[in-house]
Amino acid sequence: MTWTNRRISVSDDTVIHFPGYESWNSMTEMATVAADVNKERVLCRVSLNILEDKFGVMDDTPVRCIALHRAEIQEAARKLIQSESFEDDGSILIRSGDI
Repeated sequence: MTWTNRRISVSDDTVIHFPGYESWNSMTEMATVAADVNKERVLCRVSLNILEDKFGVMDDTPVRCIALHRAEIQEAARKLIQSESFEDDGSILIRSGDI
């Protein structure tokens, strides 16, 4: 599996898989969920503010919140990947309106 900082071309044949990897960055207050898109890693990020707004997470439990709401977060990421809504660094940023 390779990580990419370029935009991935998405087609009807695109395979999107979520391997169950997530991380929390307390400095940026961003959670990251990994997606594999045609065997290339795409980082899907969501902020603490969004987690709090959508799921009522406390600032000490963001990773648990991600685990509890994995399906909703992955579905939002999948839609953003399919619409090729990549950031300049190749990642996906999940916003409030996406979940």
